[in-house]
Amino acid sequence: MKGLAAVAALLCAAGAAAQTVSMGGSLGSNALLVIDGKPKNVAVGTTVDGIRLVSVTGNEAVVEVKGKRMSLRLGDAQVNLGGKGSEGSGRQIVLTAESGGHFFANGSINGKSVRFVVDTGATSVSMSADEADRLGIDYKNGPRGMARTANGVVPMYQASLASLRIGDVQVYNVQATVVPAPMGYILLGNSFLTRFQMKRENDVLTLDLRY
Repeated sequence: MKGLAAVAALLCAAGAAAQTVSMGGSLGSNALLVIDGKPKNVAVGTTVDGIRLVSVTGNEAVVEVKGKRMSLRLGDAQVNLGGKGSEGSGRQIVLTAESGGHFFANGSINGKSVRFVVDTGATSVSMSADEADRLGIDYKNGPRGMARTANGVVPMYQASLASLRIGDVQVYNVQATVVPAPMGYILLGNSFLTRFQMKRENDVLTLDLRY
């Protein structure tokens, strides 16, 4: 993967135990782990900040922390390791770009699992009517308007999401747009993103909660 060294780095456990980790990519027996927001090239069998890389297979890495093993998938939000933020009280999201440079994230809306793609050009979180129906969002009684899409101008509905969560970060009362056109992913637009301070370094996007 771009940005990974061809030769495995010899890394040793040092400093305080990590609080968050996610997978940013792989190259052979190496994985790019984003540990506490910092990308680190780790070889299988190596321990860094209390995290031991057990195996790497394609888009998935298995790590061991305090004797417990867990799977990390490429593109997912960081996993909390410190036992904090279990109620969604975390304040930072770290994402890594997938092929094409897009940032995807698994998360939830109103407690139901969804797949997001970051879209800074979208005014609000946007989804298809089919997805809104699956999530049980009451949008048909909300304000209506018109939206311009690749298929022309279509009617759209405005709705409010009770909660939106990625990793251990949860925010509430997020404005959303529902359109009848099919969509492969839910667009993570500015009604969510403007609540964060955004910083991109190469293929890593960090969102720090502002309010």
